[in-house]
Amino acid sequence: MTVWWLCWVVLVATVIGGVHSGDVSYDGRSLIINGEHRILFSGSIHYPRSTPQMWPSLIAKAKEGGIDVIQTYAFWNQHEPQPGQYNFEGRLDLVRFIKEIQAQGLYATLRIGPFIEAEWTYGGLPFWLHDVKDIVYRSDNEPFKFYMQNFTTKIVDLMKSENLYASQGGPIILSQIENEYQMVEAAFHESGPPYVLWAAKMAVERNTGVPWVMCKQDDAPDPVINSCNGMKCGETFKGPNSPNKPAIWTENWTTSYQTFGGKPRTRTAQDIAFNVALFIAAKKGSYVNYYMYHGGTNFGRTGSAYATTSYYDQAPIDEYGLIRQPKWGHLKDLHAAIKLCSTPLLSGTYTNFPLGESQEAHVFQGKPGECAAFLVNHISTTSATVTLQNRSYNLPGGSISILPDCQNEVFNTALVSSQFSTRSTVPVKIFNSAEQWKEFHDVIPNFEETSLKENKLLEHMTTTKDKSDYLWYTSSFQHDSSSDKLLQVYSLGHVVHAFVNNVYVGSAHGNHDNVGSNLETSISLTNGTNKISLLSVMVGLPDSGAYLERRVAGLRRVRIQGKDDKADTQDFTNKSWGYEVGLLGEHLQIYNDEGSDKAQWSNMGNPTQPLMWYKTTFDAPSGIEPLALNLGTMSKGEAWVNGQSIGRYWASVRIPNGDPSQTLYHVPRSFLKPSGNLLVLFEEFGGNPLQITLNTVSNDRACGYASESHLSPVTPREEIMGSDSGMHTSDHGRRPRVQVECPSGKTISKIVFASFGSPPGGCDSENKVLGSCHSINTKEVVEKACLGKTRCSIDLSIKSFGGDPCPGTPKALLVDAECSFRALGS
Repeated sequence: MTVWWLCWVVLVATVIGGVHSGDVSYDGRSLIINGEHRILFSGSIHYPRSTPQMWPSLIAKAKEGGIDVIQTYAFWNQHEPQPGQYNFEGRLDLVRFIKEIQAQGLYATLRIGPFIEAEWTYGGLPFWLHDVKDIVYRSDNEPFKFYMQNFTTKIVDLMKSENLYASQGGPIILSQIENEYQMVEAAFHESGPPYVLWAAKMAVERNTGVPWVMCKQDDAPDPVINSCNGMKCGETFKGPNSPNKPAIWTENWTTSYQTFGGKPRTRTAQDIAFNVALFIAAKKGSYVNYYMYHGGTNFGRTGSAYATTSYYDQAPIDEYGLIRQPKWGHLKDLHAAIKLCSTPLLSGTYTNFPLGESQEAHVFQGKPGECAAFLVNHISTTSATVTLQNRSYNLPGGSISILPDCQNEVFNTALVSSQFSTRSTVPVKIFNSAEQWKEFHDVIPNFEETSLKENKLLEHMTTTKDKSDYLWYTSSFQHDSSSDKLLQVYSLGHVVHAFVNNVYVGSAHGNHDNVGSNLETSISLTNGTNKISLLSVMVGLPDSGAYLERRVAGLRRVRIQGKDDKADTQDFTNKSWGYEVGLLGEHLQIYNDEGSDKAQWSNMGNPTQPLMWYKTTFDAPSGIEPLALNLGTMSKGEAWVNGQSIGRYWASVRIPNGDPSQTLYHVPRSFLKPSGNLLVLFEEFGGNPLQITLNTVSNDRACGYASESHLSPVTPREEIMGSDSGMHTSDHGRRPRVQVECPSGKTISKIVFASFGSPPGGCDSENKVLGSCHSINTKEVVEKACLGKTRCSIDLSIKSFGGDPCPGTPKALLVDAECSFRALGS
């Protein structure tokens, strides 16, 4: 145990020592900080997707999870909304964010881009670039390079002025220029490669004193490091393009972002851990960043096309800042295991050899006594027994075992010893009284009232200049009889709403995979003048691809056709159209106190009308738990609290299983005052605000599981520190232990389920039931050990439960507990 203890002391000393000033360089093995080679784990946290009040807790939880570096983009369109006009306040206070990272003893990676993609509207580019003469984004184009260099220099100089680069004693150890450019480079033909060379040279000439990277850019020119993005960089990364550069993984996707109407996708803790360990072993990786470690919220209109307001909620830290288990804990154990291998990994000799048909060993041998091994089983469905140095090891399917001394296994990527947590919401305010609400019906503009008129259908984004999601197209025409027709609208916008003679007649929308929204609906025309008003809606701007400046959106063709006679068709595409950018409520800014006071609100009537604004007030709930509005009964629109947009909602669009894409919308506590908080909703389709609720969000359930037949691993901290952390070891095997822990401030108040025997499934089972084998003493034993405590642990042993309920059958212990805040005075 002496070797493990010494390793632990070194690791703890490094963390306590925090960030020191000094040089950052690199060689073919790793980044070198203050003369020391380092294996670094990083986590992406985007400052605009959370609040300054959340930053300290998010960073602290990342640090506790074994993260060394916080990585973020710089968000150009937020910082420079107009040329030369900068904003670094509130959620955009980049300096404050970096200083908070430094205060907690962590490093920072700043991905300036300034094109970032990031499921951020327009890929982070300010839309005013679109109007720059002869501009071609992200190419060897002088206008674009001029503005790109201006912003890059602005950010670098800002960081320098605050001494935030490591070369100045600050935390920033790495910067990024451009972002996944190789994916579009060929589309720019001869203008692509020179742009890569220019971008690299321009960045290096900023003289930050720290290295630069280009992700997904195999030909990143010296001295810029090429890095990998994706889920399987341990398999797909071609490696550094120079033997003098380290293997860096800038984006290890912890889940996938979700779009409105899109099928949600998740990624298991086991899969993430496997691919990290493989990257470290097979690619000799030394820097891994989790994208995202905390996803956060797309406040306002910041999300890209069809992106939900909730961003990467399945990350190790969820949207609300709560730890998501087992992902957070499993990766924490992984980090500790790999750090135990640091010395041989960074200075040892590497060998790789087969252990079976689909099994292999990656061994790093240093000085006498310095040896680390990674044993890999590539078959995902079948376990395998392998031998290394005359010792046998059982490798579950699709797993990697880590042996910091080439003998003792301290971690296996497939065996999760971390508990599972369950997030729940509790309504604390129901807005179910019509007397609480006021409404304001937005105006449907008519052709004669518009100031902008053209004899064609204008492109949406060029016309709105991203000042609003909404663009009205209006026209009027004479008809010589009363008759029923078909209105046909083809649009490249995301949503279109149609009104004929100020009466709503229908809507259509696209999705992330099929952007266009085609509408065909029956209309009734009157004898005389008829008015058409079409509302084109964008749900975020596109965020990727070549020639972004050439993208088009909005209405492309409008026709009115006879129901029974297709020859009776009028094409309005090149008729005279009038335009109105945005909604009246937006112009009045009725979502804040001042604008709201100027609007003529009325008592609530029928809550199913389209284009309605609703407002009410509420008091802030007591406590510190995160808050969310449940907007499941609304349809589509945007929500504001005290003038701050909590984002777009779209509850009426469904994912394939029939559920809304998102119902909960984060309301940061910092947006609230003690009483009289103004809540404003804009509803496009006609949702019902009388059923929405304000909920607290918490992790109030904790679950632990261990099995004799599939022994849980000894976590690195347990191997080093001893028995009080989860499992005991012996020369012949492991004695598992179930540990259950509540979030900070809460204690175990109830044992919801407990079974020692053969409970089917594990913590991830929705319905926990007793199996054919069960000890009747289980609940009593667990309650005695756990109730009233923040954390408890129970040995998986016959002795603990007073006897063997079914001799000869491998036992498991499953405990599901409920957590509550401690009573006052306790």
